[in-house]
Amino acid sequence: MALSGFPELLPQQRFVEAAVIDRLRRTFELHGFAPLETRSVEPLEQMLRKGEIDKEVYVLRRLHAEDEAGDSGLGLHFDLTVPFARYVLEHAGHLEFPFRRYQIQKVWRGERPQTGRYREFTQADIDVVARDTLPFHHDVEVARVMAEALASLPFLPPLRLQVNNRKLIEGFYRGIGATDVPAVMRAIDKLDKVPAEVVAQQLISEAGLSAEQAGQCLALAQIRSVDSSFVSAVWKLGVAHPLLDEGLDELAAVIDGCAGISGARIVVEADLRIARGLDYYTGTVFETRMSGYESLGSICSGGRYDSLATDGRTTYPGVGISLGVTRLLMPLFQRGVLTASRTVPSAVLVALTDDDSRPRSVAVATALRARGIPVELAPTAQKFGKQIRYAERRGIPYVWFPGKTDDDGGEVKDIRSGDQAAADPATWMPPTEDLQPQVRFEKESSLAQDS
Repeated sequence: MALSGFPELLPQQRFVEAAVIDRLRRTFELHGFAPLETRSVEPLEQMLRKGEIDKEVYVLRRLHAEDEAGDSGLGLHFDLTVPFARYVLEHAGHLEFPFRRYQIQKVWRGERPQTGRYREFTQADIDVVARDTLPFHHDVEVARVMAEALASLPFLPPLRLQVNNRKLIEGFYRGIGATDVPAVMRAIDKLDKVPAEVVAQQLISEAGLSAEQAGQCLALAQIRSVDSSFVSAVWKLGVAHPLLDEGLDELAAVIDGCAGISGARIVVEADLRIARGLDYYTGTVFETRMSGYESLGSICSGGRYDSLATDGRTTYPGVGISLGVTRLLMPLFQRGVLTASRTVPSAVLVALTDDDSRPRSVAVATALRARGIPVELAPTAQKFGKQIRYAERRGIPYVWFPGKTDDDGGEVKDIRSGDQAAADPATWMPPTEDLQPQVRFEKESSLAQDS
């Protein structure tokens, strides 16, 4: 029985997911981020202390426990940031700060499933956390690392990493005389979902702004650039505030720091609409959108948090960004545009001449595996034509025909080209691209487009 919101992948899709995770991991580790995995459950009071998300948490309960005893007060974590904050507090004495970690793990949310939103999914997070003070250059670093990680996935549609700064927008709103800055941010954060005139009305009715002030906020939200030219565009609006100055300087530093990464695969741009709804963000904020899939919203987001983790005596500020791996990949799988070159890891199928010669086929397979070549043995001693068709159906590129004696290595056939030649299993090696299943980006099928 299928369960809505709990995706299960086919083998070729799982190969793609594994390839994505491997490339992310390599990039993160190249920048010195250490791997981390936290427990799957957290105390409810820990998870709920920063926002109204109680309806999203899956609560743990033992099936045969009495009602009162069954409530463990634990729930499955709904993101990786809150568990990480708890981890830092509990293990601070064993960590070297600034502590740089990456975490690729499952999370669970009990929300209504829809395109891009699931009840069980994989996230990939990176964070840098310090004790008491975190230098701003780590904001630039986190943006660069995630941009590089995303750029290392050439089989994805082009991506746009949008950056803003909460100090910038808060300073601007205060500079125009707004008295309820959080309400202004909540309204502006809806610009991707509702028309600008609706947001303007909310700014007036819910945030208490005048029509002129609402117009200034919308004018700010329209500013975006791939370089620091956004600074002069903001100045032209004629608003002044010390916090605005600080935010402009910080955002310009992030955009300039990522200038060498922007290209065909990913664009890093200042986008002054971005606010992020969570209250704990205090400076830089990130969102990322995928070309052709803008309706998904952000697939990679995060920001600076100066007081998410504290024990009352020491504060641990941090900056991080989270990629929704499942959110990114599932729409591509569903449209049939992303798959793997084969459904099995095997690069070679060793044919079976007859049951009596099985030991020679096993010896060939063993020799190939000893050198890291994924191999499987034909299941039955059918005619060679049927064994070749078996390999074709599974996407296995090579079929090995063992020799008639133990000293005869046999011949290997590339069933794609038809080329066949004598080979020694102790020395033969396929091209690197054939060793593992390769990720393939394909045009959308007419069925996927019609649906």
